[in-house]
Amino acid sequence: MKRLVERLGFWIQKIMEEFGEVLSFTASFGRWLFVPPFRWRQTMEQMEFIGIGSLPVIALTGLFTGMVFALQAHHSFRIFHAEALIGSTVGLALSREIGPVFTALMVTARAGSAMAAEIGSMKVTEQIDALESMAVSPIHYLVVPRVVAGLVMVPILYGFFLFIGVAGAYFVAVGLLGLPEAPFLSKLYYYVDMDDVIGGLMKSVFFGFLLTIISCHRGYRTSGGAQGVGLSTTRAVVISSVTVLVADYFLTSWILEFLPNF
Repeated sequence: MKRLVERLGFWIQKIMEEFGEVLSFTASFGRWLFVPPFRWRQTMEQMEFIGIGSLPVIALTGLFTGMVFALQAHHSFRIFHAEALIGSTVGLALSREIGPVFTALMVTARAGSAMAAEIGSMKVTEQIDALESMAVSPIHYLVVPRVVAGLVMVPILYGFFLFIGVAGAYFVAVGLLGLPEAPFLSKLYYYVDMDDVIGGLMKSVFFGFLLTIISCHRGYRTSGGAQGVGLSTTRAVVISSVTVLVADYFLTSWILEFLPNF
């Protein structure tokens, strides 16, 4: 029992230390965000890497998520003769929860891991120390462009995910299962409004910030050579994914206070 309590206390201490380090790292990002020179080229490169590079995986994930959702919804709603609600159900689920969360998880797996690995490799090969020796802030040069790119591109990817997901659901419900087109679209237009999309966009902005700042932090704190880079990459993906899922609950409760129709 004593050993269990000690181990629990150790993990709580490690979590609090990690949380404090991330907060300090975020404060450093905030201090350098509006300090010139602005790294437009690096920011555009990261926007291309996060946004354009993630389009295939987002499209594939969104398409089959919408298709599977429509298939399961049809199987369940058929019991109650409510097949006409498939469009609205898929639209609400994708816009409110599944879209922003799945988008963030896919970007974390693809781009967040790459950020942690790249910055971690620079850390263990002393390239970050070289930047500091040239009076260039690593936060300003490496972290700010990546976080800004995440803030911009993750909401755009969410919108793409939402469109592809609804298109996939339409293809399954109308094209394969024979649901009339009019009920599918009319219920979708009636029940899904801008508050749902705005709430999803707000979540996506916050998730984009979380996954990029955590991934950059884990890369920046890398030590121990190649093994340390692999460990930092794994931790970046795990911590970012769990943080997104935990934050989703609190964001949903907060958004419900300000968007009554959400």
